[in-house]
Amino acid sequence: MPPKLRMMEGQGVGRTLRLLRNRLPRLRAGQSQNNPGEAVTEPERIQEHSPSSFAGGQHFFEYLLVVSLKKKRLGDDYEPTITYQFPKRENLLRGQQEEEDRLLSAIPLFCFPDGNEWAPLTEYPRETFSFVLTNVDGSRKIGYCRRLLPAGPGPQLPKVYCIISCIGCFGLFSKILDEVEKRHQISMAVIYPFMQGLREAAFPAPGKTVTLKSFIPDSGTEFISLTRPLDSHLEHVDFSVLLHCLHLEQIIQIFASAVLERKIIFLAEGLSTLSQCIHAAAALLYPFSWAHTYIPVVPESLLATVCCPTPFMVGVQMRFLQEVMDSPMEEVLLVNLCEGTFLLSVGDEKDILPPKLQDDILDSLGQGINELKTSEQINEHVSGPFVQFFVKTVGHYASYIKREASGQGHFQERSFCKAVTSKTKRRFVKKFVKTQLFSLFIQEAEKSRNPPAGYFQKKILEYEEQKKQKKSRERL
Repeated sequence: MPPKLRMMEGQGVGRTLRLLRNRLPRLRAGQSQNNPGEAVTEPERIQEHSPSSFAGGQHFFEYLLVVSLKKKRLGDDYEPTITYQFPKRENLLRGQQEEEDRLLSAIPLFCFPDGNEWAPLTEYPRETFSFVLTNVDGSRKIGYCRRLLPAGPGPQLPKVYCIISCIGCFGLFSKILDEVEKRHQISMAVIYPFMQGLREAAFPAPGKTVTLKSFIPDSGTEFISLTRPLDSHLEHVDFSVLLHCLHLEQIIQIFASAVLERKIIFLAEGLSTLSQCIHAAAALLYPFSWAHTYIPVVPESLLATVCCPTPFMVGVQMRFLQEVMDSPMEEVLLVNLCEGTFLLSVGDEKDILPPKLQDDILDSLGQGINELKTSEQINEHVSGPFVQFFVKTVGHYASYIKREASGQGHFQERSFCKAVTSKTKRRFVKKFVKTQLFSLFIQEAEKSRNPPAGYFQKKILEYEEQKKQKKSRERL
C-alpha cells in the first residue's frame, strides 16, 4: 500500500495512511503538476506502459507467492498472509533485505483488496487480476494474481497465487498462472520444478517463443510453449472487457478525460473486470504514459484515495460504492462498469476532443468490430484510432525540437502549436501540451538525437507519406 499520497487533510486520509505507511514499499517521489515545488509519491507511475522496452533476455519473474487468509488472534476477521514463497531470498545486503521486506509486506493487501470479512466457501469463481507497485528508485513490480478455492472437500477460504515480475505481458502471465493452477490441484511440490524451469528461462523477444519441459505425475513430460506478441506495445492489455462493459462513445469520453489528466474512478464487482478495464483505459494513451496515481484495484484501507486533489485513475469494487459517493470529490468521472453508465461526470467530456477527430475515432472503431476474432485483432482495432488521433494532433513534434551542438534538444512549444492549422485542433493541442503526459514524452524526445523507432513513429511516417501523396494527386 503506497504511503504519503498527496490528499486533502482533515478528511481522515492522513490517519489512514499513517496507520499503513510502515507496511508498504517506499515509492518514487515525483513532482506534482499542480504545485511543482511539492514532492509527492504515487502508487504507480506507469511509464512502463511501453513494455516494448523489454527486448527479451530478462528473467520471467522474481517471486511466486501464495497468499492465504489467516484468522486474527482477536475477533473473527481474517488477515491475508504469505504462506509460500519461491525462491527464498538469501545473502541480501541489509538495505536490500529491508526493501524486499517492504515489498513482500505490501503484496497481501493487494491480493485481498476487498477487506477482511471472509467466511469459508464451497463455490467461488476464480479471478485473474493484477496490481503494480513502484519502488523509490523507479523500479516497477507487477503482481499477476489468480484467486481461487483450494482443492479439497468442504468449505474453504480462497487463496491467491501471485507472480511478481518486472515485465508487463498480461496474456503470457495468465497462461503461466493456468499452468500453476493445474499443478496446484496435484501438489505444491509439482509447482516448484515448473517455476524453477521458468526462472532459468530467458524472457523471449517480441514475436519469439520459449518452450519449457515439465514433468507432471500420471501425465508424464509436457512441453509448454510461451509466445510473446510481435506487437509488444499492446502485450500488456486486453480491450475486450472494456468493449463489453461500455459503449464506444463512453470509451472516447474516458479517453478525453484521461488526456486532460482528470480524476477517473471505475466501479465493478469483479477484480478481473476492474483490473483489465483500467489497464485498457491507460493503454489508450499510448505513446503517452499516465504519470499520476494509478491503482487498478483500490484496497478497502486505501479508499481515501478518491479524495485526492491531484489526478488519479483507480478501480473500486462495487461493494464500496456508498463510501465513494459519500467522499468529498471534485470533477470526477465515475464509471459504473456493471451498468455501463457514468454516475458522476464533469459534463464537458463530449467537447474535449476536436469534433472531426472524435468522429474519425468513432467511425474507425465501429467499422468491422463484430468480425474480430482474436484478442490481438481486437487490441489493434481499438488502439489504432487513438494512436492516429495523436499522430494527427501532435505527430509533428520532432520538427519543433531544436538541438544544440551537444545534441540536447529544446522544444519550441509556441511554434509547435502555431503549426496546427485547424482552430479546433489548435485549441486542444494548447491544452494538451500543458499536461504531464506530454511533458514527460517531450523530455525524453529532447534527450534523444533521433525520434524513437517504434510503433508511434512508424504511424507518423505513414501519415506524412499519405499527405505527400494526397498533395501530389491534387497537383495533378
